[in-house]
Amino acid sequence: MFELFEKQALRATEEYVQEVFSDEGSGHDWWHIHRVRKMALRIAETEGGNLFIIEMAALLHDIDDWKLNAENSSKVSAWLKKLKINHLQSLLILEIINQVSFKGAGVENRATTIEAKIVQDADRLDAIGAIGIARAFAYGGHKNRLLHIPDSTPEFHADFESYKKNQSSTVNHFYEKLLLLKNSLNTETAIEIAKNRHIFMEEFLEQFFAEWEGNE
Repeated sequence: MFELFEKQALRATEEYVQEVFSDEGSGHDWWHIHRVRKMALRIAETEGGNLFIIEMAALLHDIDDWKLNAENSSKVSAWLKKLKINHLQSLLILEIINQVSFKGAGVENRATTIEAKIVQDADRLDAIGAIGIARAFAYGGHKNRLLHIPDSTPEFHADFESYKKNQSSTVNHFYEKLLLLKNSLNTETAIEIAKNRHIFMEEFLEQFFAEWEGNE
């Protein structure tokens, strides 16, 4: 299990992340981080990997996220230096964080290590199913996006810049990202977990459109 230094680093990081996300209302709050960490450790039970690296990356994966960090700074790097995490471990954690985020339907963002695959999968699982639906609408409201725009065509962004600038409806976001995630997962454990969550989203959309048209 963890060395004393690693336990202390994890505890300090948990407290730091809780403080950073204490007032976050976009669906990227502390409880999202908590679920991603828990899921990453669950996947690692079967898939392997360095648990300290996995847990640290899961805890820190949204600190510098472009959706939340307008400063475009590297708070994660500064935090790892403050904790005196060794250079190799810091590089591994930063590499994982760089590979976690979805960057557009047409943009490949392949995880290169088992640790990165696990954290990426855990983050993507939290974007689908019942929690994923709730988070999608929370983020849409946070960004003042409309629920649905009839006849609006989803965009399958070919580059990260166009994905970042996208302002389509929350329902379109299902087709531009959420429904694509099942087929982007890396580990067998995550793929199995995703099956029911994906079906739940499809059923939700079917009900949504029926109600939208007044047929239900």
